[in-house]
Amino acid sequence: MAKHGHQGIEKYKIKFALTGSSARKLKKGGANLLANRAASFALNPFTAYELGDHFELSQALRFGLLPKFWQEKNLEEKDIERALYSYVQTYLKEEIAAEQLVRNLDPFRRFLVASAQSNAKIINYSKIEKDAGISSGQAERHFEIIIDTLIGRYLHPYEKSVRKRQTKKAKFYFFDTGVLRALQNMAGETLDPSTYEYGDIFETFIINEFFKLKDALEKRWEFSYLRTKDNVEIDLIIEKPKGETLLIEIKSGVTIKTEHIKSLNTIAKSFKQPKKYILGNFKHCEMIDEVGACIGLMV
Repeated sequence: MAKHGHQGIEKYKIKFALTGSSARKLKKGGANLLANRAASFALNPFTAYELGDHFELSQALRFGLLPKFWQEKNLEEKDIERALYSYVQTYLKEEIAAEQLVRNLDPFRRFLVASAQSNAKIINYSKIEKDAGISSGQAERHFEIIIDTLIGRYLHPYEKSVRKRQTKKAKFYFFDTGVLRALQNMAGETLDPSTYEYGDIFETFIINEFFKLKDALEKRWEFSYLRTKDNVEIDLIIEKPKGETLLIEIKSGVTIKTEHIKSLNTIAKSFKQPKKYILGNFKHCEMIDEVGACIGLMV
């Protein structure tokens, strides 16, 4: 296949678009990209930017952004709920069991549930192993399977040294809020804006939006988070290739609080001229004490 593909590109100027769902098999098998004449792209769920005027925040938080749920106009909420639970079962059956990535599917299924409960939090491997009833060391290996099969991603802690960044504990986010809620057995349930659940789902949505835009726009951005010893946290740090740094706080509320502005400005003193933003359910975008408060376009 690689030989004929190479010939088609070089001799006949043919353009190929090849897709496949088994990302781990391609990665581990050392897929031939035809001597760098072919490029690799990630096909993510929709972004709010792509959907434009069709985007609805409440719908995205409850059911996610898998294309099927936004392209088929006549889908009822119950249909989407069934499809999300089916997606999880299909993933276990075709990506995990069929590829023989784990010896026993039941412990891995329990791990998925435990990891979903830890979504948007710093990973505590021992707690997840205890909750899932799996042996020591299994959680870290299972997380790698999730990463390789493209249903989750790490957000590593900020550190100027790349080596040190990889040794500290990362946070973890499932790739889609709808799939996450299905793993939490909450697909189809209402989502109350006054709850911690809403805050975690909202944060997951925002983090994933940036990852998806990075892939779609082919940007070389570096993402991380920062938590100080006093438990003051910056949810997302974006480092651009030319040295520009963005500090982003994610708040699911509808009002901007003074303490959020103050803590963000305090941490910003440790960076060289960073841009500072608070993203939340605000109806208008504005600047407050050099902090941009925005995301009103998504309300």
